[in-house]
Amino acid sequence: MASDVYYCSMGYDKLEANSTLPAKFRRMLAGLPLRDMVGGKRVAVKMHFGGNLGYTTIHPLFVQLLVDALKRAGAIVFVTDIPADVPGAKRRGYTEEVIGAPLVAATGLFDKYYYSVPVDYKSLKEVQVAGHINDADVLIDFSHVKGHGACAYGGACKNIAMGCVTAKTRSDIHALQGGFNWDEEKCEHDRECIKACRYNANSFDEDGKYHINYDNCTYCQHCVNACPTGALTANMSAFDDFQEGMALTTATVLNTFEPGRTLFINVLTNITYVCDCWGLSTPPLVPDIGIMASDDIVAIETACLDAINKYDLLPNSLPAGRQLADDPEGTKHLLEKVHGKDPFVQVKALERHGLGTMQYNIIEVD
Repeated sequence: MASDVYYCSMGYDKLEANSTLPAKFRRMLAGLPLRDMVGGKRVAVKMHFGGNLGYTTIHPLFVQLLVDALKRAGAIVFVTDIPADVPGAKRRGYTEEVIGAPLVAATGLFDKYYYSVPVDYKSLKEVQVAGHINDADVLIDFSHVKGHGACAYGGACKNIAMGCVTAKTRSDIHALQGGFNWDEEKCEHDRECIKACRYNANSFDEDGKYHINYDNCTYCQHCVNACPTGALTANMSAFDDFQEGMALTTATVLNTFEPGRTLFINVLTNITYVCDCWGLSTPPLVPDIGIMASDDIVAIETACLDAINKYDLLPNSLPAGRQLADDPEGTKHLLEKVHGKDPFVQVKALERHGLGTMQYNIIEVD
């Protein structure tokens, strides 16, 4: 059975505030059964505040509208992110006076407040669930949709997997990513692999060790093909492992909540090349699309990816010299052509973990 995904579009028919996205978002929230979900409950709104010179995170106005709606429904609300990003949030407009709720470090001020849940996926053996997330009765996953170097797409899954856990768990998930094996004994340090990379994704350190920046890597494998000694080989499953780890972590976090106590809201504006954690903003890859909401994380992630794929890449949205990957059969998602990884891997993994369905109905909010 398909799940409902509510959608506010960027389109407007009048030069009136009531026709614009914030007003539509307010009407969307008014139409959701929030009182049944959050009335009298402690509600964590998980979002990413970003940092440094980034300016394309979710605008504080939308956070304010969400918090207001939750309070009207009887919720006790706090807004939360990882400890490193909370102190700087106030300088970027996310103050309690503006958004209407306190800002809380999800794992405590020193990243020491968590609940350990054992898992068993390759090197990922434990998920340290953020204490303040675990203690909440309801989770509102308020995500800014963007690109990502290791998984092509960052939305609801990434906001939970990387933001509702400790720094150690984030590191453990990132340890799953990869894609290339380097055989030091075969390497002659001729630097042909370095010359072949168009994206400055690989390097040798001072000790002659080979390194790859997987955020920059598009998995074009030019380095592998250029290596004359066979010192580099490709591992097709490694980037999939990263996305599988994110999905497993997301499932672990969501399983701490009772059924009907989670809601996912994805903001599809300023869909930039890389994650907000870079602390910078770049031109959007595609035009602004709007906002989607659903109680099904699989459905909303699928709907967002489908919506993005309806557009062509906007000019100047990639770094200078960067090109889309070849797609002669026309089967790759736009974000896969941008980052070289299939963004649906994480979505299919979420579905396998029983978190929802990729089948959805769009309900547009006028």
